[in-house]
Amino acid sequence: MKVAFHTLGCKVNQYETEALRLKFRERGYEIVGETDPADIYVINTCTVTSLADRKSRQYIRKMKKQSPHSVVAVTGCYAQISPDEVKAVEGVNIVAGTNEKGKLIQYIEEFLLERRSQLHVKPYEELDRYEETGLVTATESRTRAYIKIQEGCDRFCSYCVIPYARGSVRSREPSDVLAEAEGLIGQGFKELVLTGINTALYGTEEGFSGRSDNLSGIETIISRLDRLPGDFRIRLSSLEPAVVNADYVKRLLQYKKLCPHLHLSAQSGSDRILKAMSRPYNRQDYLDIIKTVKAFDPGYGITTDLIAGFPGETEADHQDSVDLIREAGFCKVHAFKYSQRPFTKAASMADQIPAPLKKSRTKELIDAGEQASHRFFQENQGRIRSVLIEEHAQDYGCLTGYTDNYIRVYLKGGNKKMMNCFQEVKLLEPFADGMKGEIQ
Repeated sequence: MKVAFHTLGCKVNQYETEALRLKFRERGYEIVGETDPADIYVINTCTVTSLADRKSRQYIRKMKKQSPHSVVAVTGCYAQISPDEVKAVEGVNIVAGTNEKGKLIQYIEEFLLERRSQLHVKPYEELDRYEETGLVTATESRTRAYIKIQEGCDRFCSYCVIPYARGSVRSREPSDVLAEAEGLIGQGFKELVLTGINTALYGTEEGFSGRSDNLSGIETIISRLDRLPGDFRIRLSSLEPAVVNADYVKRLLQYKKLCPHLHLSAQSGSDRILKAMSRPYNRQDYLDIIKTVKAFDPGYGITTDLIAGFPGETEADHQDSVDLIREAGFCKVHAFKYSQRPFTKAASMADQIPAPLKKSRTKELIDAGEQASHRFFQENQGRIRSVLIEEHAQDYGCLTGYTDNYIRVYLKGGNKKMMNCFQEVKLLEPFADGMKGEIQ
């Protein structure tokens, strides 16, 4: 039978879909593209915004229309948070929560026998055990592989529904992380991206035995990966400034294979709004982390998320976020409109911001972010950085890849033998969404 997958949302979802693909393939299913006719469609959903919910429903209907007699199984965060709403979408046969993904094949095969719709969603309080989905030994990418190390979050920021969708903090056993990493390195992958719902919380739960040498959990796993033989690099998908501080980050700078790039979700540049968001840091705490890494490497890449239009946000609060973009020197900014989410404190707060104002403020953050990216590129002109060559950019007729500090580089010349190899590259000038480069 043919099975197709569609993934919405974060890198964790992408990783989990890769794990599902491998499981289905091992079971004898034929994996096809999401636009191809299939017997089974698996949709891995996101619910971080109301737009993500709407996109999930659209893809469910699209896939069912594509193959009317197919089995449609919906999993992921939207399925966990709003199972009855998902089940009510025409064409849905199976709804499985975030901790039920490993049993999807079982549920689908039961449906094929019984033809009865199924709902498998536990309350978020029961999402307290790490679900090992097996080692991922291959991905759709040929150069970069994600490794999930952690699940869940206990921060309960006032705007965020994810703790309710993913449950409590639980960490993957270091031996499984290392085994997966060794397998991927053996397959030729050159970049390992450590990901999780809140990666900085890895190993923080009570009873976790994977820490060593008086290091935090995330430091322990990075130190072990850093010692593995092979020509590869390590990248962190994100670190929460709600969990780490400047001293913590300074300790991470010693690891040679760890990329000089961090995704630090600021969410706001206003101390007043950060407090309303239940973020346990302030603007200066955040900038102290930036100062620490920039002192280590002026070209250190920092990416971030910012929310526009949080309830009660004044024009002054918004300008604080715009100013943070200018002051921090980000290499990329992801800006989002605030979205009311079920179960969250912010959803019932007074002074909800009108949609047109949220839209205009989001655009201002995006524009400021693009200007910051351009300045970061200019600051990197003339520098030599390590680039992992990933693909041939047909639109530009050149090779392309990312520097260690997360600049996309476009390289004239070169050949296919350079694919999936590191090259020392001189950064020349801003171009497209990155920079032109010259192989040294």
